[in-house]
Amino acid sequence: MERKTVFSGLQPTGNVHVGNYLGALRNWVALQEEYDCIYCVVDLHAITVPLDPASFNQDRIDAAKVLIAAGVDPERSLFYYQSQVPQHTELAWILGSITGTGQLNRMTQFKDKADRAGSNLGLYSYPVLMAADILLYRADAVPVGDDQKQHLELTRDLAERFNHRYGEEFPIPEPIIPETGARIMSLQDPTSKMSKSDENEESRILVLDDADVIRKRIKRAVTDSGSGIRLDWETKPGVSNLMEMLSLFSGMSMAEIEAEYGDSGYGTFKEVVAEAVIEDLAPIRRAYGELEDGEVARLMQRGALDARTRAEGFQQRVRRRVGLTG
Repeated sequence: MERKTVFSGLQPTGNVHVGNYLGALRNWVALQEEYDCIYCVVDLHAITVPLDPASFNQDRIDAAKVLIAAGVDPERSLFYYQSQVPQHTELAWILGSITGTGQLNRMTQFKDKADRAGSNLGLYSYPVLMAADILLYRADAVPVGDDQKQHLELTRDLAERFNHRYGEEFPIPEPIIPETGARIMSLQDPTSKMSKSDENEESRILVLDDADVIRKRIKRAVTDSGSGIRLDWETKPGVSNLMEMLSLFSGMSMAEIEAEYGDSGYGTFKEVVAEAVIEDLAPIRRAYGELEDGEVARLMQRGALDARTRAEGFQQRVRRRVGLTG
């Protein structure tokens, strides 16, 4: 039976936080068992906001290393840098010609990022490039979180519009939503998602943080003035966030956590959470330390060559559809 194709990408922010890991990367690794997986470091998306070119290049390498260390296998999945496959941007331009500005004006992520980094054409057309990323390889499915559902809806709409105008070419990609979604919030403000852009480093745990840093940050995590370990996002968001982390890192259900630690003090519970995080992330840190930049660069170049070959076969069909041949 032929495997269905899955596509997903991660921005090159270097070392990723545990929210990225639990919400996306761990799922990517699991999907390799059932799907033809295509994963890329979406470095073209990343340059839509100000950055330092020298550190950005190292961030690209570090992001690839983290993904490989976490379990993305270049021998089983197509893995490469987005910028090294020009068919992504070619298809984005073609799709852009059938995208209404009204649709782009409604994209909430554009509004949020424009407020922080200033508006530009790349940021505005970001969702069209994302649609091209997905449709280029005729992906059947895309793992998505809550913040990406709007972009996938645009992708589906553009696929249908292209097919109607030029003939059936693109499958309509379906979302893959993890059975247990990760809802990892800031350790200092548990009403906001964990983010690497947060100026307060105490707000997050990075995948490559050492054990001492993890213990310190969880120990300082905001809880509340009450007592008792129970799931209640309204009145105990800090405790609920720690319970979510423990559940995802240990495999324990919320009911099991409440039964075992419900009467524990916050200090004791934080120690338990910290040790679960440390134990799960330790193999990734070891694997990351064994990877060399040059080795990863070679793997990514090989992946890009395979991706360009595969993408070009698909893109020739698109050119014929729109009359860009001869």
